[in-house]
Amino acid sequence: MIYLDTKWKWLFGILVILLVAGIIFAYRLGFYLGQSKEGLSFNSLSAAVQLEEFVQQGQETTGLDFNLFSQVWNLVKTEYIGRNELTDQQLFYGALQGLVAATGDPYSVFLDPELFSEFKIDLTGTFEGIGAEIGMKDEIVTVVAPLADRPADLAGLRAGDQIIKIDEQVTFGLTVMEAVKKIRGPQNTIVTLTVARVGQDQPLVIPITRSVIIVESVKTSWQDDIFIIQISNFAEDTDWLFNQAVNEALLKNPQGIIVDLRNNPGGFFQSAINMASEWIGQGVVVSEKFNSDLQKEYQSNGRNRLSAYPTVVLVNEGSASASEIVAGALHDHEKATIVGQQTFGKGTVQSLHELSDGSAVKITNAKWLTPNGYDMSEAGIVPDVIVEYTADDWQAGKDPQLDKALEILTK
Repeated sequence: MIYLDTKWKWLFGILVILLVAGIIFAYRLGFYLGQSKEGLSFNSLSAAVQLEEFVQQGQETTGLDFNLFSQVWNLVKTEYIGRNELTDQQLFYGALQGLVAATGDPYSVFLDPELFSEFKIDLTGTFEGIGAEIGMKDEIVTVVAPLADRPADLAGLRAGDQIIKIDEQVTFGLTVMEAVKKIRGPQNTIVTLTVARVGQDQPLVIPITRSVIIVESVKTSWQDDIFIIQISNFAEDTDWLFNQAVNEALLKNPQGIIVDLRNNPGGFFQSAINMASEWIGQGVVVSEKFNSDLQKEYQSNGRNRLSAYPTVVLVNEGSASASEIVAGALHDHEKATIVGQQTFGKGTVQSLHELSDGSAVKITNAKWLTPNGYDMSEAGIVPDVIVEYTADDWQAGKDPQLDKALEILTK
């Protein structure tokens, strides 16, 4: 992460416009290199003359007219009917959001201080909302995974549901974080989601009562002599709770292990490496591929305490990111049979950069590859044994995917 100690300073009149334009297009075109080389300082009043030269130089080298930003800013400030309700900060943050959104990548986002604060709270495992991971797929706000036994799950929201409306707000044009912000709210209040679902002719209207969501990321259970480890997400408590699960397995020596990663949207990358390493004694767990041919390999930490146990990994369309890393690694190293449905396909890497005012930028800078070089962002992880889990199964309390896993391990 990047931490800066300075604060944004607003300048009056045309200097404000030049300052904002300089910062935005410095991010856009990489002119921060020029800033360091030429000694420019956008946080100083003395930079005004230098900034004019900087903008002029940028226009000459790229053919872009940076003055367009100034013109648009002025038009919004002077002609927009709701201009009196807009602050300069809202306009500034909106410009930064648009800048990052111009990449066309749903996982590259600018987070204003409020959204970034909520993002950090997510990783602690406690928040107020409905208990569902929301993502973007085919430019539509989509449910990645409802967390088991949380309000979204209990109300019938399913992985793959496309969210058309949040209350009366149409979601077209919203970013993921904007959608999440609208869905969340104080406990005991209701948010109504209108969703499109594969196999349904008409949209479904699903009211959900928000609650305090406290997520323990790892749960264990036994079915006969089979040990079932369910991981809902990769959070701050995952390493500790999963280590407890491993110790329980070693103590009781099960016939086989089921790792349930269904509806697991991901989370901490290192926790995925640690988990896969319990089956992989040595070798690559996952590789990171950048724009160039450069690749970085992440090796097993060598703990390898569970490799002797026959293992099945359960996945579905709600399994994403870190879940796909674990499933892909165990598959390629032939340490587990993958059962269920094709995963979400969120095989990209984001770097997180915290900015001086408490905002942040997440930028996709690489892709994840399985140990055999498979690009997970192409089509997710395809199971060895494909088993559907239908709405009728859910209504009837059946779990054919779990049944198949038990069948494989008890043959």
